[in-house]
Amino acid sequence: MTTDVREGIKQAAGHPWFHHMSRVGLVARGLLYLLIGWLALQVAFGGGGKEADRKGALQAVADKPGGPIVLWLMVAGFAALALWQYAEAVYGRPISGGDKPVQRFASGVRGVMYSAGCAGTLAFLFGHHGTSSDQQSKTLTARVMGEPGGRWLVLAVAGGFVVWGAVVIVNAVRRAFLDELKTAEMSDGARRFVQPFGIVGNTARGLVGLAVGAFLAYAAITFDPEKAHGLDGALREFAGTPAGAWGLAAVAAGVLTFGLYSFCEARWRKVDATR
Repeated sequence: MTTDVREGIKQAAGHPWFHHMSRVGLVARGLLYLLIGWLALQVAFGGGGKEADRKGALQAVADKPGGPIVLWLMVAGFAALALWQYAEAVYGRPISGGDKPVQRFASGVRGVMYSAGCAGTLAFLFGHHGTSSDQQSKTLTARVMGEPGGRWLVLAVAGGFVVWGAVVIVNAVRRAFLDELKTAEMSDGARRFVQPFGIVGNTARGLVGLAVGAFLAYAAITFDPEKAHGLDGALREFAGTPAGAWGLAAVAAGVLTFGLYSFCEARWRKVDATR
């Protein structure tokens, strides 16, 4: 990366408006998770007409008065989140002590994911709604496995999801997410309120990541792309556990909780990656 590009990222990431938009992005992320969790709850109790994924959530926003305005704010917010993560990948995370190569790499991956969220929301605004996350996962898995070595690539991606999900769950149990919050500015009551939301919400998000990874691995092992699942399919599979619909409802409630926790992050998250 050239010096000019690095300086450009540093200047943009250090601007106060960037910090404000990063918090807007965290609110946008929270809104998406709230809607996905709500759609999953409807699926659990027999009222699921929409996919419990990003497409279904964006459609739910678009159907409301003022929906397009909210979607444009989400585009800007996700763009800011992506830039924030790229800044952390380049400069590290001096505030929270994240200067290790693996942490920089993780920030870069999150930047790519937020960029994809920004692009997907922008495409939705212009009428390119695409297919459900389930169908996208099956189509992409089939395309990749049709190439030489594609099966191993799918297994590697599946392993990435599994590792990510496990790390998120472990960090939730260890309450490591508190290191990324301005806890010194939080009252005792605020910490008691935020902590359980972070534990439950991040655990649910990790479980969903584990499920997506497990189904991708199964698709690669059996050489059957139809076994792959996106977010919607992975959530629905929880209804097939011995807990039945209540299993899906519990995970959906956890996803809802992560949405609420995202609002807490919008208030107290450390977002300056360049100090």
